[in-house]
Amino acid sequence: MQEKQEHSVNKSSEEKPVPKFAIGDLAVYPAHGVGRIEAIESREVDGEIQNFYIMKILENDMVIMIPVQNVSSVGLRTILSENDIPKIYSIMQERDLPQDNQTWNRRYREYMEKIKTGSLYEVAGVYRDLFLLRLTKELSFGERKLFDTAQSLLVKEISIAKKCEEKTVLDEINDLFEPIVKASDEKSEIEKQTSEDKLKSSKTDRSNACERKASAESKKIQHNP
Repeated sequence: MQEKQEHSVNKSSEEKPVPKFAIGDLAVYPAHGVGRIEAIESREVDGEIQNFYIMKILENDMVIMIPVQNVSSVGLRTILSENDIPKIYSIMQERDLPQDNQTWNRRYREYMEKIKTGSLYEVAGVYRDLFLLRLTKELSFGERKLFDTAQSLLVKEISIAKKCEEKTVLDEINDLFEPIVKASDEKSEIEKQTSEDKLKSSKTDRSNACERKASAESKKIQHNP
């Protein structure tokens, strides 16, 4: 079992209310996803007593200690409302996006920062961008890992919010991309067929050229016995 401790950070509180959690509550920790508050413990840190949420991530059983006073600064939040899910799906359906000409490592850093925010809206945007990108080019190893991470974060939290199976959510997400995947497959098939036709045409041209050359040489021999 892994254990990670978040150090105390003096930071001004956010304007919005600081979420409070009880033992057994589900919460979302940025970049790690949904976890359960297993305990609330008091420990001495630098001579002061601090309260900590002891949280276990559902996906991998990692245990994270989060100072109660730092909930806002580390980004711990409640589970997304089911009413917000259509907004998440709407983000993944956006197609009128500017062309991305960044290098893969710069793109990787940008997407990682978005995932670290803990916002499922940002995660949905990363997943959409990488899904569309992989239809046109092969993703780098890091990008593939980010794609898998984004998918896992989306599926886990949405399935909990909707109280349904993760497979159901994954099918719903795949359905959002089905039209563009189908269009991409059709385009690839057309390009493949065009390439094959060009190859056949090229072979035919070469064959005809060889026949014309052979015919010309034959006539030359006949005229010059």
